[in-house]
Amino acid sequence: MCGIFGVVATTGDSPKAEALNAELFQLSESRGKEASGLAGIAGDTIRVLKSPVPSKQLMKTAAYANYVRDVVRGPCSSPTPRVATIGHSRLVTNGSQVEHANNQPVAVNGAVGVHNGIIVNEQALARLHALDCTSELDTEVLFGLVRKQSSVVRGLRNAYAEIQGVANVAMFAAELDQLALATNSGSVYYAVRGNLFAFASERYILDTALERCDLAPGATQLAAGHGLLVDLSTVEIQTFALAGTEAVSEHNGIHRTVEVEAQTRQATTSTFAGVRELREPAWFTEANEKNRERVSKLRRCVRCIQTESIPFVGLDANGICVDCRNHNPIVAKGRAALEETLSRRDATRVLVPLSGGRDSCYLLHYLVTELGIRPIAYTYDWGMVTDLARRNCSRLCSKLGVEHIIVSADIPQKRDYVRKNVEAWLTKPDLGVIPLFMAGDKQFFHYAEQVQKRTGMSWQIWGNNKLERSDFKTGFCGFDRAGYKDNSLIRMGAWHNAQILAYYAKAYATNRGYLNASIPDTLFSYFLYYVKKLDYLDFFDYIPWDEKTVVSTIIDRYDWEVATDTKSTWRIGDGTASFYNFIYWTIAGFTESDTFRSGQVRNGSMTRDEALRVVDEENRPRWASLDWYFRTIGVDLEKSVRTILAQKKLF
Repeated sequence: MCGIFGVVATTGDSPKAEALNAELFQLSESRGKEASGLAGIAGDTIRVLKSPVPSKQLMKTAAYANYVRDVVRGPCSSPTPRVATIGHSRLVTNGSQVEHANNQPVAVNGAVGVHNGIIVNEQALARLHALDCTSELDTEVLFGLVRKQSSVVRGLRNAYAEIQGVANVAMFAAELDQLALATNSGSVYYAVRGNLFAFASERYILDTALERCDLAPGATQLAAGHGLLVDLSTVEIQTFALAGTEAVSEHNGIHRTVEVEAQTRQATTSTFAGVRELREPAWFTEANEKNRERVSKLRRCVRCIQTESIPFVGLDANGICVDCRNHNPIVAKGRAALEETLSRRDATRVLVPLSGGRDSCYLLHYLVTELGIRPIAYTYDWGMVTDLARRNCSRLCSKLGVEHIIVSADIPQKRDYVRKNVEAWLTKPDLGVIPLFMAGDKQFFHYAEQVQKRTGMSWQIWGNNKLERSDFKTGFCGFDRAGYKDNSLIRMGAWHNAQILAYYAKAYATNRGYLNASIPDTLFSYFLYYVKKLDYLDFFDYIPWDEKTVVSTIIDRYDWEVATDTKSTWRIGDGTASFYNFIYWTIAGFTESDTFRSGQVRNGSMTRDEALRVVDEENRPRWASLDWYFRTIGVDLEKSVRTILAQKKLF
């Protein structure tokens, strides 16, 4: 879930190698902004420089200037001029960037390397092989496995046979006069231009860097399940299958030492907040049991299970809600219709937005295993994507051999925006303004379009589930959606857009806490979500959504991970969901689950009695998830929860 890159050059053209390394470093920041680092060969030493700051900040430091002097310019002026350097832009997953050892490049027993991806069985492997790890990184486990063998190639092959999850790596070894690359998802691209070799995590990153350095674009993908050795003296390359046994020529006999520079800059805050196994406090349990009893007395639609407290639910004299009265069944068009639609453009060029949730994971599975399409997966990580979701993305992409492009927001900034708006909301709670907490993820639409253009994909195929209606969110702003007149997820005219804007304008005018630096981000998100026209296919318009099929497939075939604080598999990859659903349930007596399961009842995929049992479980507040959320944004959990519990009920 990071960006990796590197340059090997065997000419004295120091400016070209330096410029290309700099371009790759800057461009790779789009994949991770929470830490960065470099490793390169300077004579008999492998130098490592890393810092808990984005690459562009690191490049302004004296430490970076010294690294370039010693690793790039110095070797180019030697009798045998050559450059060998690799780099990393980090999106934090395992371990806080505050700890120097948790940042990359990583040094393990004479090997120095960088890793993009998430290994999901790293703890089991560390125990099995008695690895003495000094960091929280899965990367250290990976390179520890590699160093169990006397040969780098054999070590890579053995390691990849044991790991689960995405691993795209580049590494130097103290004894090896070659650079080693390997991938099990295809997220490594390389190019050889004369006496120069370069690689990056994305074709766009490498081609753009090459063009900016007046070199011809046209990167080659290192296929999933393959490795590559680059000779540091000639840039000659050898590719090999990670599952193969063919001989590969390794140039050993070098004796280098590893020098890791001490941390000179401290991170101001950590962006890592793992989920803790917590027992919820007694006062929280007691308050929720009282609310649960109160909710049980609410009148519900006699056909579905929507409560009378849902805005504009419109229960008539017969106890039937407006949505049941206006319901149009969702009828899937079928596989043949999907294949016919895809044939209108290049059906092999597909981009799949991958959230790590169950529906997008099933979509990716289906395209690869049923239709034989090899798509590119794309994720926009805005800071509230849970580690569980990231790990599930890794499981699918590694097993299917699918390239995964991550676009990382400025996560500390995004979380700061959320913090400011949550703190403002808590001073004057307003259910109509809750979507403001999720505004930061709407740039997903913008970057999906950008990634589609950069990769030349013909289609975007999304895994939207049209049963997941949440019109009540705008209903709390006074907007009556008048029932399900169609099954679109986003459909509001100019007048209704004006209504929503007016509601938010009033909220901002009466709560100065909302007047903060997040406003431009929020306005752009509003435009993307409600105004901008989007061009994509909805997978479940064609293939019927069946919950049992979806869940059993991803769990049985991919060991898809579930949350520890709920029995539900829905909404567990979204770190915000547990918070806003707690608010809705506490104050209004229902959550998204009530409207979602009601949709299933209307569409015939769940009985009403079953839906009531399911929502009783799914609506239980998730203390561990709330703890993660509030630690992540830096707001006091207990104080916030008590504020919400003290609000006047709407039922």
